[in-house]
Amino acid sequence: TLRHRVDKAALDEARAFADSLTNRDFADELLAKVSQAERLLAGQPAIDFAFTDVEGNEHRLSDFRGKVLYLDFWATWCGPCIQESPHFEQLASKFAGQDVEFIALSTDTSREAWLAFLKAHKKQLPQYNTTDAALDEGWLIYYIPRFVLIDRDFNIADAYAPRPSQPEAEEAIRGLLGK
Repeated sequence: TLRHRVDKAALDEARAFADSLTNRDFADELLAKVSQAERLLAGQPAIDFAFTDVEGNEHRLSDFRGKVLYLDFWATWCGPCIQESPHFEQLASKFAGQDVEFIALSTDTSREAWLAFLKAHKKQLPQYNTTDAALDEGWLIYYIPRFVLIDRDFNIADAYAPRPSQPEAEEAIRGLLGK
């Protein structure tokens, strides 16, 4: 499926299949999905989007350019997201003072529900909320939890990064930091 991790070979195969189709409407739809997925390959520019902090101040992902970024897309109603949250914070503690930013991004559509959750659940990291259309259209955030790694040059390192509970997450961050 094109809504999960794919490589260039899989995209080339999907493109060739689309070119072989006689139904142009279906072929065009498939080619559009291939194009979307292609923008998430490692090395592609990160897709910028807006989000707000608990005080209501707006930020952009590009505000953090120059650091390694590890993004956590989650929501208050998502059990697996809640289970990963302590691991995300522990990983952030391991890398404290290093050139990496851990960005927790709630995708809750109700700001009030998000703020109420945060009031009841103490978090160590700054918390943000976003409903920017770039999540669906650009990042293809159709399921959560979803983790993304971005390098210092603001290029995608892994649009489907390992969960913080997996040892591969720490290894990937260390690799981007050159350690």
